[in-house]
Amino acid sequence: MTTAKTPRKKTGWFKRDWRLYLMLLIPVVWYLLFCYKPMAGVMIAFQKYSLVKGMWGSKFVGWKNFAFVMKQRDFLPALINTLKLNIMGLIVGFPVPVVLAIMLNEIQSRGVKRVSQTLLYLPHFLSWIIIGGMMLKIFAPTTGVVNATLLKWGWIKENIPFLSDGPTWQWTYTLIGVWQNMGWGTILYLSAITGINMELFEAAKIDGANKLQQIWHVTLPGIRSTIVVLLILNIGQMMNISFDRPYILGNTLVQDYCDVLSTYVYRTGITNAKFDRATAIGLFQSVVGFIMITAANFVTKRLGEDGIW
Repeated sequence: MTTAKTPRKKTGWFKRDWRLYLMLLIPVVWYLLFCYKPMAGVMIAFQKYSLVKGMWGSKFVGWKNFAFVMKQRDFLPALINTLKLNIMGLIVGFPVPVVLAIMLNEIQSRGVKRVSQTLLYLPHFLSWIIIGGMMLKIFAPTTGVVNATLLKWGWIKENIPFLSDGPTWQWTYTLIGVWQNMGWGTILYLSAITGINMELFEAAKIDGANKLQQIWHVTLPGIRSTIVVLLILNIGQMMNISFDRPYILGNTLVQDYCDVLSTYVYRTGITNAKFDRATAIGLFQSVVGFIMITAANFVTKRLGEDGIW
């Protein structure tokens, strides 16, 4: 009896939940086709790639593409700008979703809370084409809403070059990015806060803790693991930067400050059909990003946190 029932027990879970596994098959196939299969294309970074010969017929040249790219005059400034903008975004933008999530969690009115969440989430779902067009109008030197308002109120005596002065442009770029992404990060921290045991808050109240003390001793420790994981993932993205944001907000006046690796790849690799060099830069970014995320995870685990693996 036991021997006969054993196979049914082993396969019973699949018969019971086969519909769920069928649904899971869709994202698995998507990742295999669009994430893992294209990884074979990294071979182009080590070839003198020809569109006619294709990836399997092009000549193998080893590390020449990497050496050529890194010797270019514009590569090092683009690398520095990429790191600088990402570090500025991490320092300024990383704490904002944490603060917003805590503030939203403390709002008692459901209506106010829902409206606030909607307004915070909305920018994340807007295209950078739309956001870029808005910001170019808002921060225009002479006709922009911000400069016109500040001049009218007498807070400034001359227009602020938000988009035409290099250092000012970098801060404008950073703050726009924080505004666009803070709502999405807030969702993750709100989810983590809702998972905290409410008895801990009740115990803190009984001990006489005020609201700030409850946040410091209960809320923040409760979402610490989420904060650590997202911090590690953000550190791993230090070498990667989107193309549309710096390309749309940048201009010739701030070329030395807005030229990053993504725009450099587009200008020198894609427009000139040098796909091998563009692939070399992409592979370089991925390898350095992997090293950084591994180092951040190692340091985190040495400090007593769980890390991401």
